[in-house]
Amino acid sequence: MQPADLQMRVEQHIRRHELIEPGGEVVCLVSGGADSTCLWHVLRELGYRTSALHVDHGLRAEESDEDACFCREVLGADVVEATGTTEDALRELRYSFVPDRLRATGHTASDQIETVLYRLVSSGKPGGIKVKREDGVVRPLLGIWREETETYCHAAGLPFRIDTSNGDTKRGLIRERILPLLRRLDARAEKNLLALAEGRPSRIDALLESAQGSRRVDLGGGFQAVREYDRVWLERSPVALAGEIRWGAWRISSEETGLRVRAWRPGDHLAGRRKKVQDVFVDAKVPRSERDAWPLVVRGDEVVAIPGIVEAEAVRVERVPD
Repeated sequence: MQPADLQMRVEQHIRRHELIEPGGEVVCLVSGGADSTCLWHVLRELGYRTSALHVDHGLRAEESDEDACFCREVLGADVVEATGTTEDALRELRYSFVPDRLRATGHTASDQIETVLYRLVSSGKPGGIKVKREDGVVRPLLGIWREETETYCHAAGLPFRIDTSNGDTKRGLIRERILPLLRRLDARAEKNLLALAEGRPSRIDALLESAQGSRRVDLGGGFQAVREYDRVWLERSPVALAGEIRWGAWRISSEETGLRVRAWRPGDHLAGRRKKVQDVFVDAKVPRSERDAWPLVVRGDEVVAIPGIVEAEAVRVERVPD
């Protein structure tokens, strides 16, 4: 994993759901585990004014003290003490601090499916974790799997704590015993549960309910559904050009920062010029059927290179034989 790729996915999730203003201030509620450590680091790398808060429940004696020490010394967290008797009570205690500030938690897609399963069993309704709570708590990592936060921490050289009591919780029971059985029934179990939590079919319905204007929907897994008036197609989500990537028949690389690779969008112009990319495709005799999948190298909204057609000094491209 390239850390920049996960950072880009988190930024897209934040912008799509308007979770944090660009460059805004946010308090990360951290436990010291991989999820919240990843959250803290990613938000800092994305340029948000990030601080940390650790709520010490004192449930695990020496381990709790070590968690608090780690959060204070490694993540620069303020540490407060709060005790409770149930998981629900402890969760609400954590959310009760700094209520006047925007707070972010490290909940992931893995937490989402565990929540869906628990609520299905306990209430008969497939409710999931909200991307944004009414009291100002946001979840920037809901599009990221737990395994990815651990991989990110290793790739970024970040230490993290492991909670040995997780197996004794309701989530631990679902994670360690129930989900493995569901995977034996169907390997797609987790992805299907996540789709249920996200209401993904209803988003496709919303995409198709009108043929006016244009709209795009993130389907997860690195793909977006796009509608331009009465035309609908799938395209890959933008990818950070960190080193080298493969896009269709092209191998694209650059050492310059801030570049991304994405598909063509109606209205795209070449950087510093008024000429539309659509006209570039026409001049280069690119068939209409191939344009939607043709990669563009962009900085922000500006198209700086079109592999095989428009070169840029900082970008190297190679057509890979089939």
